[in-house]
Amino acid sequence: MTHPAHLLSVAGQTVGNTPVLWMDDGYWAKLEGFNFGGIKDRAALHMVEQARRRGELRPGAPIVESTSGTLGLGLALAGVLHGHPVHVVTDPGLEPIVERLLVAHGAHVHVVPEPGPTGGWQQARMDKVAELLMTLGDAWWPDQYGNPDNPQAYAGLAAELSEQLDRIDVLVCAVGTGGHSAGISRALRAGSSPALELVGVDSVDSTVFGLPAGDRLMRGLGSSIHPGNVDHDAFDEIHWVAPAEAVRAARRLAARQFATGGWSVGAVALVAGWLARTRPRGTRIAAVFPDGPHRYFDTVFNDEFCTAHGLLDGPVRTDPAAWTEGVPVSGWTRRALDRRKDGADRGERVR
Repeated sequence: MTHPAHLLSVAGQTVGNTPVLWMDDGYWAKLEGFNFGGIKDRAALHMVEQARRRGELRPGAPIVESTSGTLGLGLALAGVLHGHPVHVVTDPGLEPIVERLLVAHGAHVHVVPEPGPTGGWQQARMDKVAELLMTLGDAWWPDQYGNPDNPQAYAGLAAELSEQLDRIDVLVCAVGTGGHSAGISRALRAGSSPALELVGVDSVDSTVFGLPAGDRLMRGLGSSIHPGNVDHDAFDEIHWVAPAEAVRAARRLAARQFATGGWSVGAVALVAGWLARTRPRGTRIAAVFPDGPHRYFDTVFNDEFCTAHGLLDGPVRTDPAAWTEGVPVSGWTRRALDRRKDGADRGERVR
């Protein structure tokens, strides 16, 4: 029988220490798909371990969380390692392959049947989480949207980037809960890259940076609620990307560099490539690729799915449109921010 301490040692060696790859568009990609379930393995393990250390998560108690998939896989890993049943609350958009993996790893999957009247699917999931916390004795909720242990989990990723690339001038991150963009940028600015610029990549129809909420096809970036872990004052610019643009970019990566992923990776790659074309020669750009391509075989890389949603037909933007207040955002759009402004004034403008 494998000893639990050995399992923890193996997990510690396998989560993290992911490679970086030079992309022919002129930037470095941090390939978090080399973790078991993706980038959120880091946050899941750290949040669980810190909650256990503080006594908030008791031995053997259930873990309950809302997720579109990636954090669920990380929590399933943490549940196996530390002996906790894991309850994942999701919605019908969860890819079948991820649901089957979650079940295979011992997680209980709860699918909400319909979106909430406000807050959409995410609010419906949060309502189900609240219900489960009431019915499951001694259950613990990680609260990835507001738990400060989430961004703190990415200090290790920042240390890896500093060792791999030394100085970083521009960091490009997808933004959903806000955990990895906040955690990595804080650590890099406090260490090897004090002048770091942070570029956030969001989805159209996401409320994170002030757009009205809408139906979002893309998963893994964007939000219909307002995550507390998003550090609005840390960003130098924001790019909103539409599904067709993300799909084309992800498929282009697959064909040209083999290293690719899903919605978030496509959107981040699109923006990072544009930054590499438009920034001064020698600017060192690092883009975080949150996961790999495998869970997207039936969406991003499925011609029938993409055709049904109009993602492969017609032109897409090769450069972002400039953001204009009051003008609807329907495709790739860029908004430059002034991080040096007073935080209260800037936060009001961004949100």
